[in-house]
Amino acid sequence: MRLLIVEDEVHLAEALTQILKKHNYSVDAVHDGQSGLDNAMSGIYDLILLDIMLPEMDGITVLKTMRSKGIATPVILLTAKGEISDKISGLDYGADDYVAKPFSTEELMARIRAALRRKGEVVPEDALKFGDIELNAANLKLACGGKELKLILKESELLELLMSRKNAVTSKEQIIEKLWGFDSEVEHNNVEVYISFLRKKLVFLHAAVRINTIRGVGYVLEATS
Repeated sequence: MRLLIVEDEVHLAEALTQILKKHNYSVDAVHDGQSGLDNAMSGIYDLILLDIMLPEMDGITVLKTMRSKGIATPVILLTAKGEISDKISGLDYGADDYVAKPFSTEELMARIRAALRRKGEVVPEDALKFGDIELNAANLKLACGGKELKLILKESELLELLMSRKNAVTSKEQIIEKLWGFDSEVEHNNVEVYISFLRKKLVFLHAAVRINTIRGVGYVLEATS
């Protein structure tokens, strides 16, 4: 899953990035409201951590603009302890939750998991199942028929994306945007490499699940009988 941090305190943003990466999230961080809005409008994020007090554009304006443009990505506001009116405004404009600074890592992670559940996503702590395979994104383990093996992070993220989309075709462009970011210089052959890795691991596990290529369109995960 890909998260966006919009926080002008650079050291805090860096600390949050490291914490979230340790929990196997992909993370982008920006430090002003306009950049936050530009990134949010891409629609590639599963959740946004949004500070209220930001340069160029405040967090409430970012949130209000997002919602007016139909961006429904869950948003958790990062607020100062006494900003009661801002918390109320944020919730009224469509924030999913807020966390008052300073906050504990445990509280933040719990609120992220809760917001993702409300959205209907499978959070990393839960096992994601498709056909006869089971992916635990929290520990990067793929299991099938009593056997399991460890994936690297990008393999896990790619398989999680394909599993969450079930029988829908996912293009290389969608994969790159989701796994590396919309402004990434990653090329299509990077996707092909990770698809190849995953295919070999599914064969190793004797899984009845295959990653099929739809020529000129993308990839689809299918369970065979």
